[in-house]
Amino acid sequence: MATREQVLERRSKQLEHIRQTLDEAHAERAETIEGGEHMVAFVIENACIGCDQCLLVCDDDAIEMYQTPLVTSNLTIDNNRKARILRDPCTGCRLCVLACPTDAIKMIER
Repeated sequence: MATREQVLERRSKQLEHIRQTLDEAHAERAETIEGGEHMVAFVIENACIGCDQCLLVCDDDAIEMYQTPLVTSNLTIDNNRKARILRDPCTGCRLCVLACPTDAIKMIER
């Protein structure tokens, strides 16, 4: 039977492998997204789940969250947050696009 230290060492190696694999995939995806000052992020409202990931990675204070009610035939939710990009402070860095778990943020021409 493996000791606790052996299990922790094996887990540490597995986590490092996972982290490296994700970093490589992230870098490959970043290469496919055009960015720069001539581009600006745009949120597809229906796909945004209000998770705050874009807000956390934005260094330019170019994202704000706002409330919008979610109304369906069965229920109404008043506390439904969505992200909004502020055009002027957005530098087109693409960090929000890469952080979005639902691909709700795209880069568009200014």
